[in-house]
Amino acid sequence: MKELIPLDRIEVPRVRPDARYAARLPGHDASFRGLKRLLGAADASKAGDRKAGLSAPSEAAREAARELLGELTLEHLHDHPLADARGEVDAVMRVNYDIDRGAFARIASLRLGELKDALLRAPSPEVARLGRALTGVMAAALAKLCDVHELIYIARKISRPTRARTLLGAPGTLASRLQPNHPTDDPRGIALLTYWGLSVGAGDALIGVNPAAGTVEATAAILRHLDRIRRATGVPTQICCLSHLKVQLAALDQGAPVEILFQSLAGTEACCVTEFDITVDLIDAGYRRMAARGPLAGQAEQFMYFETGQGSELTYGKHDGIDMATAEALCYGLARRWDPFMVNNVTGFIGPETHLDDREMILANLQDHFMGKLLGVPMGMAPCYTLHAHVTLEGQQMATQLLAAAGASFYMDVCLNTDRMLAYFDTSGHDVQTLRELHGRAPGGEFLAWALDRGILARAAEGQGEGQAPAGAITRGPRFGDVRQFCPDEAELAALVAATPAAHGFATAGPRPASAVSRRARLDQAIARAALESELREDELARVAAFRVLTTMARSKDEHLGSADAGARLSPESAARLAPEGAQVQIVVSDGLSAEAVHHNLPDLLPVLLDGLGARGVTVGQPLLARYGRVKLAEAVAAGLGARLVVMLLGERPGSGELASRSLSAYLAYRLAPGVDQEAAAAFSGNPAIGFEYTVIANIHAGGLPPAEAGVAIVEKVAQVLARRAAGNRLEALLARDAA
Repeated sequence: MKELIPLDRIEVPRVRPDARYAARLPGHDASFRGLKRLLGAADASKAGDRKAGLSAPSEAAREAARELLGELTLEHLHDHPLADARGEVDAVMRVNYDIDRGAFARIASLRLGELKDALLRAPSPEVARLGRALTGVMAAALAKLCDVHELIYIARKISRPTRARTLLGAPGTLASRLQPNHPTDDPRGIALLTYWGLSVGAGDALIGVNPAAGTVEATAAILRHLDRIRRATGVPTQICCLSHLKVQLAALDQGAPVEILFQSLAGTEACCVTEFDITVDLIDAGYRRMAARGPLAGQAEQFMYFETGQGSELTYGKHDGIDMATAEALCYGLARRWDPFMVNNVTGFIGPETHLDDREMILANLQDHFMGKLLGVPMGMAPCYTLHAHVTLEGQQMATQLLAAAGASFYMDVCLNTDRMLAYFDTSGHDVQTLRELHGRAPGGEFLAWALDRGILARAAEGQGEGQAPAGAITRGPRFGDVRQFCPDEAELAALVAATPAAHGFATAGPRPASAVSRRARLDQAIARAALESELREDELARVAAFRVLTTMARSKDEHLGSADAGARLSPESAARLAPEGAQVQIVVSDGLSAEAVHHNLPDLLPVLLDGLGARGVTVGQPLLARYGRVKLAEAVAAGLGARLVVMLLGERPGSGELASRSLSAYLAYRLAPGVDQEAAAAFSGNPAIGFEYTVIANIHAGGLPPAEAGVAIVEKVAQVLARRAAGNRLEALLARDAA
């Protein structure tokens, strides 16, 4: 177990006034006030930084910023910590200063450009040692000076093996993080997607599920299901349910097999606390509990799993003036504190408000991998995209090839690239095996022995290997892609397939899906992209309910898709029309990212919801309709109408296929009353200024949670929120306590 140094014992320089950095350019001068501005201007242009006003106004200004940055010494970067909105060093920045002080003393006088040259010349062990002397800010500054070849070349030198039940990240390996997500957490679908992934050699890093329902009960059930599958198949790996850390710890208390503890991280304390509901102290406590009581205690050397990705801080408006790449590097400096088993980067997951197109996504992923490896964390990569961004499967595949050359430890296996619950597109097990064969890599040793024994993989004999692999290299075996080896009963297999969306067939061609299978998957994406063009048809919705119509600050679909906050704010005209009405619950309907989700679900959902709330004696205001809305619009409505709880029915980003492009979610935003309620929420979250708690019911559509059933589920959850005066993780903790 790693010693966790108390925050107040980590030495951090005092915050200094912003320095002025100036450079003379042909025809004009370039000047940047403060290190934050200089770091932002030195980075490649990306949508999020442009929106935040942090990107350079021209290529000449960008190169001037890079020139200035390259001349700064590491000591200068060390002595100018980036302050938060209060002008203080926050907990994330403080943790980043837990560095190897002896190693830093030896390089402090180096200019940043000189450090880059040293890393390009240095042998692998020296690169790893130097990285441990750097803060996240230093790593981010260095990344902004590197071209693509340099980002790949330096990262390739660094190896960071870790061990839980099995070894991850050993030289010469490329692992896979199997993600069998299902829109309703149906154990049959989870089983099929797990079997499918295992059959193509995926899952050696981890088998982990993002739950559709983030409850303690659902988390424990998923973990027990995955544990049964792991034991039945004999696969050497580890399991995880990607609920909130608080929920996982509650499941651990109930005896669930929480082998790997997961949490998403942000690069500012403000975002961690107010949006992710975490503090350094909370993760410290989770780390210690896992070391003492986790199922792999005494066996695993590492047992923490973190996910990160450029842009979350900016999307939530909690970036403290820090550009996306630098905030991401601060995440790695934070993750380093808990010696994680794995870190997975999901840059591209948010959408066009942070990374607009293929180029921005690819470059950001290369930066992230470089920064994470340099700072000493085990980096897996998930170059991914959503359908409302200008990012494509081809761009994603380009990113995976470049990252494989850079030495990424693992990729995701999201079957046929389609996440059936989160409605985004990631790498697949077929991609991982393709990359293994192209780059001469193999799965982890324990998993490799298992897959060879099963005939899933094989060693190429002399004269074989399809022109790609030399003798002894790992290629496919006779049972590659054979799902029936895990489910030989045809009737049972048919039931699993019937319960799984987008199961287009198991046929393969080499390491790839067969043409007929991949064509179906691509067609589904094309169908789903069309849903983004749909608009709300107010005349049709008027037949469902007598809506009051509001407008947001987003004046067009393009502005809505490209803005992190326009859809979360009411227009001045609409805000002026709202006044307290005394109803407990207010329902708001918005298109979000799919107007078709509203049109296909609302006629069956809304009557059930209104009748159910009325039957329970809950007072409900006249439903509201808002075009181009986001989740946080609920807070503006609650404040304007004085409602205790807002039910936001929002069209989600389209998933794959016609049904998944109609996915609706219900966000329950509970407005905390001053006094006991707010104080209890503040104590639970560590956020003294907390004003709302959120619960979400997701994947409402005909292929997920049917809309009429969703109406019943929302009524029940509303009743729980109002009865316990809590929502989100605090509500789940209270429910778990009551059930114990």
